[in-house]
This record gives sequence, structure tokens and C-alpha cells, in this order.
Amino acid sequence: MITISENAKTYIHQLMEKEGHPGDSFVRVGVKGGGCSGLAYEMKFDHEMRENDQVFEDKGVKLVVEMKSLLYLYGTELDYSGGLNGKGLHFNNPNASRTCACGESFAV
Repeated sequence: MITISENAKTYIHQLMEKEGHPGDSFVRVGVKGGGCSGLAYEMKFDHEMRENDQVFEDKGVKLVVEMKSLLYLYGTELDYSGGLNGKGLHFNNPNASRTCACGESFAV
């Protein structure tokens, strides 16, 4: 399962409205090879389901992840920070054995 914080929920709803995404849009999250730690997070708005997609809904936000990426993301919380150390969405991933300083890549 992948969850979302209250702060991330609010930010995502505001961003979807601001960017004019259709009502059936969702947040697609995934993992790809790369980054300074070996694996990098991917995230975008989408409205087309694919074969092998897994769907989670938390706090009214639909999160979709491909089965292959789910192995790395299971138990992860998507959070939002507006603090001085960097503003934006980030992943709290219990499966990561280490992360880079920017938080955009990780290793398991």
C-alpha cells in the first residue's frame, strides 16, 4: 500500500486544479534506475490506466503504481514539505536503505 499525508493531499488537489487536469486524473508514482543512489522516484499526473497498474486511494487521492515499482514503494508515504530545506513532494520510503541528500534517489 502507498499512502499520502494531509499536506500532500492539499498540495496535489491545488496543483491539479491549477494545471487544469481532468477530474479522472490520478497521481502515477514509480521507480526507475538512476540518480546518485541507484534508483530514482518518478511522479506525474495521468488519466490512462495501464496493464499491471495497482491502484491505491488515500484521503481522496488516487495513487497508481506499476507492479514492478510497487516492490520498491510498498509502505511508502507521499508527503509535502513547504519548509526552508526544500519545498515539494517527497517520499517517506521504509524500504530505502539509503537516500541521497536531495531525496530524489534511493537504494534498497
